[in-house]
Amino acid sequence: MSLNRVILVGNVGKDPVIRYFDKGVAKATFPLATSETYTNLQGETITTTEWHNIVLWRALAEVAEKKVKKGTQLYIVGKIKTRSYVDKDGNNKYITEIIADTMMVLDRKQGTATSSSATPAANGATETYFEEPPAAPLYNNTSNKAPDIINEPENLNDPFSEEQFLSKTEDDLPF
Repeated sequence: MSLNRVILVGNVGKDPVIRYFDKGVAKATFPLATSETYTNLQGETITTTEWHNIVLWRALAEVAEKKVKKGTQLYIVGKIKTRSYVDKDGNNKYITEIIADTMMVLDRKQGTATSSSATPAANGATETYFEEPPAAPLYNNTSNKAPDIINEPENLNDPFSEEQFLSKTEDDLPF
């Protein structure tokens, strides 16, 4: 058995480039930055950034055209694909891309952030209640139809989700 699965959470580095091909097939490409921060032995905080080339096709690319811009934080699920080409000087070049099949926009729009209301308590103090913001829509491109919007994690069909992992005994695990 083999598995080629990538999960990334990061920020878009440039506005997506959208191209339309024959029969209206859309392709979106953009860089995504993921960062890791740690403290070294001298107590300095070090941040390293890795850049990923993201490719979206069809309906998922059309969603990106409307919802994604530079700085947007995204959750991306896809697979790694490496391709090669020969440049104008005859040198072999390689590109590693993430072909995404699922995308979730993690940025909250104004007005959908956590809302609160204050009510006076019996002792004269003010109590504040917070409502949970609506779940971010998850765009899934597993077919040629319009993207599905999924709000429940159990609909992701991910064999390695935390809930499914924790519910299995050691003998049930795939590795």
